[in-house]
Amino acid sequence: MDRLSGVLRVLVCCLLLITLTSPSVAQTPANVLVVGQIAEPKSLDPHAVTALNDFRILINLYDGLVRFKDGTLEVEPALAESWTISDDGKTYTFNLRKGVQFHDGSPLTAEAIKFNFERMLDEKHPYHDTGPFPLAFFFSPIEKVEAIDDLHVRFELKEPYAPFLSNLAYPTGLIISPESVKKYGKDYGRHPAGTGPFHFAEWVSNAKVVIVRNDKYWGGAPPLEAVVFRPITDANTRMAEMLSGGVDLMVETPPDNLTVFEKDSGFQVYQQAGPHLWFLILNNKKGPLADRRMRQAINYAIDKKALVENVLQGTAEVAKGPIPPAFAWAYNPNLDAYAYDPDKARELIKAAGHEVAQLTFYVTEGGSGMLEPVAMGAAIQADLAKVGLQVKIETYEWNTFLSKVNPGLPEGVDMAEMAWMTNDPDTLPYLALRSDAWPDKGGFNSGYYANPKVDDLLERARRATDQNQRAALYKEMQVIVQEDAPWAFIANWKQNAVSQSRVKNFRLQPSFFLDLREVKKP
Repeated sequence: MDRLSGVLRVLVCCLLLITLTSPSVAQTPANVLVVGQIAEPKSLDPHAVTALNDFRILINLYDGLVRFKDGTLEVEPALAESWTISDDGKTYTFNLRKGVQFHDGSPLTAEAIKFNFERMLDEKHPYHDTGPFPLAFFFSPIEKVEAIDDLHVRFELKEPYAPFLSNLAYPTGLIISPESVKKYGKDYGRHPAGTGPFHFAEWVSNAKVVIVRNDKYWGGAPPLEAVVFRPITDANTRMAEMLSGGVDLMVETPPDNLTVFEKDSGFQVYQQAGPHLWFLILNNKKGPLADRRMRQAINYAIDKKALVENVLQGTAEVAKGPIPPAFAWAYNPNLDAYAYDPDKARELIKAAGHEVAQLTFYVTEGGSGMLEPVAMGAAIQADLAKVGLQVKIETYEWNTFLSKVNPGLPEGVDMAEMAWMTNDPDTLPYLALRSDAWPDKGGFNSGYYANPKVDDLLERARRATDQNQRAALYKEMQVIVQEDAPWAFIANWKQNAVSQSRVKNFRLQPSFFLDLREVKKP
């Protein structure tokens, strides 16, 4: 506790120094990383949140049974040293590391693992009311979790479920301390305790979250003494803080600002393609876009290359279909993106009999992964006007936007912007393209797309235990979905970050998480 208090005193003094010093000489303290985040976290309970912004903090406080291998979306051991999978793909048995402790001092055991998953999945569990757990469906195939002994835990699944290990590596699979949940109940998200390389120190609302080095970390103590996550919602303010030395690392830099940092040797710019798709949900159920020819026309009418090069300043690539190329094994490289072909679009519109169609388009003001949604919406509106489609834009704040889109596009609303970042090629199409994923059935298929062949391919792919077989099914699915055009496929984002030049060993991850275990800052 004395060491922790000392660290916090140093942080307070240094942050005051940053505030009082002119921008040219401001500097954050040595061995303490200050990160400019895009928003305040909702909670530090990994089972209770869905936002990438929160995940970037949580991945440093907790471990899962497995994790994503550095620089990949392949899983490797974490709290589990090894595991076995039954021949039928329905039983997973994990061997836990010995001697691992949660930050509150309680031991990691198989019973603790069991507690974590039953808390999310069992409505009768005594601590289920500490939720809600919005991504618990990642683990809905679990039939039973059994603690064989202290260091061995077994998962029995209802059916083979190929994304299981990948979902365990996602933040919803991070392992929390049962003892801290029992102590703090619904307030656990303000008093987190994991097993990760850093442990929680302080959360000052709308100001900072501070995490401190875990000297007892099973993987070896990290070099940094502490990390301070500062919520700075305005992108221009984040940029000013980076230029003035108020933050060491900044994520989601606006495209127009990247060149400023690229030209200055005092900064390092990082960019990497990841599992991201920016698209338009099209109303397949009601209105002009219920006709496949109209949906194809939308795809031909939008100049995606101009969007990527001009609006997004080269920070993304043109998307070809529903699975991002970051999933190299499942991506279909033979797909050709819809070309920019206004003449083809007009031909299809005429054939469909909708030359004078008027469309309503939902646009969001912001949101993680949404890139430049207002500018992109305006450019898309202009492109569609060139082929005779009159588009009325309705713009909403992010949470309001989601409340309108997620329940399904209502009659009279034809299009909506959307972006997804996922950990497995199954996630987005399974949750947003199956007919059983219509919003009234609990999914995110807000455009009401339905194709029995796609349903069958997706169900078979998630049950296939052989990756080559899964890949073949996903590649076939992509061809059908691209032809059906339930969405307008726009862009795959190259995530970015900027750091002060003295920050060492930082790497972007294709998961979009911030793994700070190896980062140094003299």
